[in-house]
Amino acid sequence: MRQAVMQGVGDAFKKLVRFNEISEKFAEPMSDDEMNALLEEQAKLQDAIDAANGWELERKLDIAADALRLPDWDAIIGKLSGGEKRRVALCQLLLSAPDMLLLDEPTNHLDAESVAWLERYLEEYPSTVIAVTHDRYFLDNVAEWILELDRGHGIPWQGNYSSWLEQKDKRLEQEERSQEGLRKMLERELEWVRSNPKARQSKSKARMQRFEELSSQEFQKRNETNEIYIPPGERLGDVVIEVKNLTKGFGDRLLIDNFSFSLPRGGIVGIIGPNGAGKTTLFRMLTDQEKPDSGEIRIGPSVKLAYVDQSRQQLNDKNSVFQEISGGQEIIKVGNYETSSRGYVGRFNFKGTQQQQLIGELSGGERNRVHLAKVLKTGGNLLLLDEPTNDLDIETLRALEEALVAFPGCAVVISHDRWFLDRIATHILAFEGDSQVVFFEGNYQEYAADYERRHGDSQPHRIKYKKLTR
Repeated sequence: MRQAVMQGVGDAFKKLVRFNEISEKFAEPMSDDEMNALLEEQAKLQDAIDAANGWELERKLDIAADALRLPDWDAIIGKLSGGEKRRVALCQLLLSAPDMLLLDEPTNHLDAESVAWLERYLEEYPSTVIAVTHDRYFLDNVAEWILELDRGHGIPWQGNYSSWLEQKDKRLEQEERSQEGLRKMLERELEWVRSNPKARQSKSKARMQRFEELSSQEFQKRNETNEIYIPPGERLGDVVIEVKNLTKGFGDRLLIDNFSFSLPRGGIVGIIGPNGAGKTTLFRMLTDQEKPDSGEIRIGPSVKLAYVDQSRQQLNDKNSVFQEISGGQEIIKVGNYETSSRGYVGRFNFKGTQQQQLIGELSGGERNRVHLAKVLKTGGNLLLLDEPTNDLDIETLRALEEALVAFPGCAVVISHDRWFLDRIATHILAFEGDSQVVFFEGNYQEYAADYERRHGDSQPHRIKYKKLTR
């Protein structure tokens, strides 16, 4: 893997290697002419290395590799996962320092710490950066211009995502009444953006206090105008999830060491941590697909699970969107209610002829919406969502946020999308490395501030685990 990454700094690295080779040659006997030739070559190399800041190359390489959570240097590229290969390619590209960086969803497969490092790196990058991304915190922290693509037109805006929201809201006020629903979602997100951290914390707590209202039929009927609708399941009892002294290993690594937590009614837990830390393994234990090495997991008797995993392979590529979601029935049962199949499919932004598109022709985000629609219609009262925001556009992300906040049950969500977690989470469950897992009451921003208080503003690093002893 090291060879692959070094291709990004190949010329500078070769100069550095040659400079060191010449330094070693000076210890060997040679004529005055040979000595002068080497001195002249080394002087030119030194000027070139100085100009490229090449003396910091090894340190920059190690920092980038740690920050992007790259595998060990001796890892074989052909044996890496898709996400690992993507991080290697990103590291290689960043170190090559081109005059223009073109980044297509650069935060995909990066955990929150790595994204924060990438933001700082790009803020200091001396050349042009153009990025296609749905990561709204990334846009807020890095972007100086936003180019919105809307109905075949490119609309430029000088400013970050929050300022773009301001002008977008004003622009939508001037458009036809059919856009009213979208504008209201923007206003609610904008209200959240303008609020201070204390007010955001109050919103998370307010959701817990509003649990009874969210459970009422009257509220659910009002909520049916939202674009994505998560049907309510049976009323939850007092016990949702209780985990006591949970320990779980994989291979020779201890992923989770003596971890306990309790999920309250109305809670939405955001799970964060580096790839491979054990997040999906925790889901597999909650769904009884894997057993803990020790400890206890208790799922309440009133709980009905609905699990949206990362895989979209269980979709039938030969079916239409309508067939895949509805089974070909005009009337389907959604939770405890019967409803029009086409109306329900339309709630996931498949309108008119789009419902006849074949699954095999859909984009990643469209397949994600089909998968969500299929699983959510079962009417679970505890949702387990593994990276539900992958490949979703920002408008669909907003709709999903609105639906989750209004959902009269509980949810546990694995996500690297910090903005998404800030808007929905009442608690954060964080895999922090060294086999430690932390359960924190509050949204992502509050957790990040707490983490900095405990650990300082340190650079992200390759995650470490305790050795598993059986």
